[in-house]
Amino acid sequence: MAQKPLRLLACGDVEGKFDALFNRVRAIQKKSGNFDLLLCVGNFFGSTPDAEWEEYKTGVKKAPIQTYVLGANNQETVKYFQDVDGCELAENITYLGRKGVFTGSSGLQIVYLSGTESLNEPVPGYSFSPKDVSSLRTMLCSTPQFKGVDILLTSPWPKYVGNFGNSSGEVDTKKCGSALISSLATGLKPRYHFAALEKTYYERLPYRNHIVLQENAQHATRFIALANVGNPEKKKYLYAFSIVPMKLMDAAELVKQPPDVTENPYRKSGKEASTGKQTPASEEESACQFFFDLNEKQGRKRSSTGRDSKSSPYPKQPRKPPQPPGPCWFCLASPEVEKHLVVNIGTHCYLALAKGGLSDDHVLILPIGHYQSVVELSAEVVEEVEKYKATLRRFFRSRGKRCVLFERNYKSHHLQLQVIPVPLSSCATDDIKDAFITQAQEQQIELLEIPEHSDIKQIAQPGAAYFYVELDTGEKLFHRIKKNFPLQFGREVLASEAILNIPDKSDWRKCQISKEEEETLARRFRKDFEPFDFTVDDD
Repeated sequence: MAQKPLRLLACGDVEGKFDALFNRVRAIQKKSGNFDLLLCVGNFFGSTPDAEWEEYKTGVKKAPIQTYVLGANNQETVKYFQDVDGCELAENITYLGRKGVFTGSSGLQIVYLSGTESLNEPVPGYSFSPKDVSSLRTMLCSTPQFKGVDILLTSPWPKYVGNFGNSSGEVDTKKCGSALISSLATGLKPRYHFAALEKTYYERLPYRNHIVLQENAQHATRFIALANVGNPEKKKYLYAFSIVPMKLMDAAELVKQPPDVTENPYRKSGKEASTGKQTPASEEESACQFFFDLNEKQGRKRSSTGRDSKSSPYPKQPRKPPQPPGPCWFCLASPEVEKHLVVNIGTHCYLALAKGGLSDDHVLILPIGHYQSVVELSAEVVEEVEKYKATLRRFFRSRGKRCVLFERNYKSHHLQLQVIPVPLSSCATDDIKDAFITQAQEQQIELLEIPEHSDIKQIAQPGAAYFYVELDTGEKLFHRIKKNFPLQFGREVLASEAILNIPDKSDWRKCQISKEEEETLARRFRKDFEPFDFTVDDD
């Protein structure tokens, strides 16, 4: 017999508006049936007079549901929480304590951490320290059987929670929130994480707790931030959900991934968060350097940072890029790479001639480290990709050509941005756009035009299959791949009579040439591209 789910409510900052909260709970229960628990995060008490609270404290009024609350977030409300280990504040209202684990009779496991982050000693009575976070993690994560917890309750948001996810509105998650809580969430892998204090509602897309293809599948986490009770903007402050305790669930059912799951927002910041450092994931990664003697001219040197090293007082430490699950033809450090095709190397990316290219100057923009798609790139790598794109547009324009760029994130393991030059005299950009749309319609492919300045990360989540075209005007076309997709679609469109008029070259395997010919083309491209090369510094 299947376990009956528990029905729970979570609430944001109550701020002393007890009647408003409990009247709303009564109305919900009257309409939808009884709930098992109410969990309150954020400021339970407010700065208003205690008249309402006295009625609950003395038993004149009673909470309609068993309610569990977190402790103080400021000096003003410390007085309400006398016992650091938790206690009953009023009938049906219980203070959980400064930190710990609450396990219900059903087996539901709720981890709680009261207060706001403090890195100073002594720690105020309304704050938690790195030691508090470390002890919680050690207590729970040290057992071999540990898989995660059902619910995590904190008052502050975790820092960086918006990384890889949907917009968090007016809250900048790179500046707001607690890095220590990011660390805690990384270690505890809660199925639900509730927070408040920012006076807004934010339900982040669920994120995965494992690295695809490198670790066994684990359950996803849902982070929900709740607004304050009775806010005039009517932002959501009460959240209803059903949950079966993890320990009672079938393992296969537990690890099922939601269709909109994203990468873990703390993946690169958890270690720093545990020590209280405030380093965002996008700035933590430093590229491994791979230098090849590609320039025949002497007296020039390649910048090892991609920027003026004097401009930052915080030099980056070497860090390995993501590792491929097996041999990769495009990771620059891999022995499989045909290095004679490499024509330019930057800090995070490199250019290589396409094998079996549509033309002699058909090139690829590739990340040096192992990334599967544009969506998975860190901010630093994206920045250099954009530099290469802009530079190639200028380069080809100087040669009387415009370039078309496309990516197929389907049945490919390493990101390949194909850059194909098209003579200005052969067709207009609108003709290229029409050719893609027409051929897509013929093959029943839904190719949508997306806003020019949109970030593809806002449209596709890491791991999602897609096809993406960018024209020299900045116009973009996008297709979300659901089932099968023709692998040579991009080439077929560009090779068609409407554009390059070389239909016999639509299959790259029929365009291969000898290694000697490839080396000659690569040398020629390097020489022609040299005046546009942004990766070198003149002395």
